[in-house]
Amino acid sequence: MPKTYKIAILPGDGTGPEVIKEGIKVIETAAKKNSFKFDFTNYDIGGSRYLKTGEILPDSVIEEFKKFDAMYLGAIGHPDVKPGILEKGILLKLRFELEQYINLRPVKLYPNVETPLKNKEPEDIDMIIVRENTEGLYTGAGGFLKKDTLQEVAIQESINTRFGVERCIRYAFELTKKRAKNNKLTLCGKTNVLTYASDLWQRTFNVVAKEYPQVKGNYVNVDAACMWFVKNPEWFDVVVTDNLFGDIITDLAAMIQGGMGIAAGGNINPEGVSMFEPMGGSAPKYTGLNIINPIATINAGAMMLETIGESKAAKDIDNAVIKALESGKIKSMSAGKMGLSTTEVGDLIASLI
Repeated sequence: MPKTYKIAILPGDGTGPEVIKEGIKVIETAAKKNSFKFDFTNYDIGGSRYLKTGEILPDSVIEEFKKFDAMYLGAIGHPDVKPGILEKGILLKLRFELEQYINLRPVKLYPNVETPLKNKEPEDIDMIIVRENTEGLYTGAGGFLKKDTLQEVAIQESINTRFGVERCIRYAFELTKKRAKNNKLTLCGKTNVLTYASDLWQRTFNVVAKEYPQVKGNYVNVDAACMWFVKNPEWFDVVVTDNLFGDIITDLAAMIQGGMGIAAGGNINPEGVSMFEPMGGSAPKYTGLNIINPIATINAGAMMLETIGESKAAKDIDNAVIKALESGKIKSMSAGKMGLSTTEVGDLIASLI
């Protein structure tokens, strides 16, 4: 009997339902080819539900998510909801409560995808960024003193634990060894200014590195990393960094690989349930127009299959994306300029699996 994976589907807001529909189409095609199945359960979590009910993310739903093999997200974000409510109440809460302590971001330039970097080819832009996902400045530690007065003080604390830092760094070393590309792992921090947190990261990195003699470890300050991502992206293989720096440099990395329309990410709990999503937002102005790019969501689906153990199916999807882009039928990564509709892009990639 074919193996069946239980997947929680979170279509979300805006164009999220449109791109997740194409993602499901493609992963189902790959599953059929590789003789396994999915059992999908849909969850209407997002801005629309919040506006209707005032409910963001019930604790009971989090307990349900723990019973799934993986979670597949379209997009979270609604123009009528104040910024921060959904991000903290859904995305950050899921990461913290489900211990999704790794944010994994492959950065890959596909054929026929335009990069703003002059003279860079697909072989030059091929790295993975490992971002710590549950600590740092995103824990919400801090507060206000004398708020809304001229003497106001705002404090935001970055919390880094040896346990949290080490498990992230160890994951990155293991990934570098498994990837077996250049066997190079770069720690990205700011040791020259952020003395305490960066020192913890550097010392932990040095200790763990001794267990991986086959991996070449090196260090780069985050500001320098931003420069080198643009000038010499080919220098990077795997990059590991903290929550804030990872949030920033992954957006820069998305641009050099061709934009948010193709960038996918995973929120990983290696011992539990992980969630996969496109890096772009809900793009509400394009809702219902069938012009949004679904490739990032399709790539996220491939990441999901890789993580649950279906590497062959994941590779089938990646190869199909490459063939679709090589065909020249997809003219651009930008919404409304692809030359094909959202549905047609999904159909094309599915047909090439």
